[in-house]
Amino acid sequence: MFLRKLFLSEICLSHRILVRDKSSWDIVAGVCVERLPVVTPPLNDIQKKFKNMLGNIEVEKSLKSNHEIRKENDKVQAELLKNESADVDLDIVSKITAQDFEDASKEEFDSFKFANIETEADKKGDKSTHDRFLQRHLVLVTQVKLGKEIKTILPHGVWAEGETLRQTAERTLLEHCGSGIKVKFLSNAPSGFYKYKYPSEVNGKIGAKVFFYYANYESGETDKKSKPNWLTRNELAEILPEKYNKSIQSFLIEETY
Repeated sequence: MFLRKLFLSEICLSHRILVRDKSSWDIVAGVCVERLPVVTPPLNDIQKKFKNMLGNIEVEKSLKSNHEIRKENDKVQAELLKNESADVDLDIVSKITAQDFEDASKEEFDSFKFANIETEADKKGDKSTHDRFLQRHLVLVTQVKLGKEIKTILPHGVWAEGETLRQTAERTLLEHCGSGIKVKFLSNAPSGFYKYKYPSEVNGKIGAKVFFYYANYESGETDKKSKPNWLTRNELAEILPEKYNKSIQSFLIEETY
């Protein structure tokens, strides 16, 4: 029932937008595909304090673990063995103690080497792949023809009669990026909005109203024909028009480092 209401509300929203602007504006769906960090980003100061606070609360309120209880029992058995007590459990004493396990684990950890998070794409400066800057958010941009010019922006597509805006967004992504890339749209409603006027009227239209849909990258590769680039927040600011970039940044999560 909830999904049905959500779907109907999206259709009504699309209908109101399309009817209102049918006479003078092109209705366009833009798709913001974001690859989330693959490797956990470093914590900022507030996150570190919060982490330490949660750790302290967990220690104060938690029960002893099996390892801690085992370590205490090992100490008791060691004292009994030292005093040559008849109560000593020889089966327990002869096994590997909790301290032995700790020492072996520490030795294994000290010998472990973390993998390098710098990828081949990072070394080559290749922006056409999502396999770069693994600790950052990356947004997909492609080359889109706007009038007689080619612009590097988010994938855009003009609404077609009979479609909802969500369907336009899905079709646009397929046309620009191919069927090889798999994404997950997070809503039936747009996440952002931007409008601009054409230099002169085009088929009776004075400009375009762009409704941005947000999606998370899941797997696959984009079609290289559209010359895709996966860009960080700073790289987006360098390549996109200021107001256009501001509209996109308004619904993206701000990076904390």
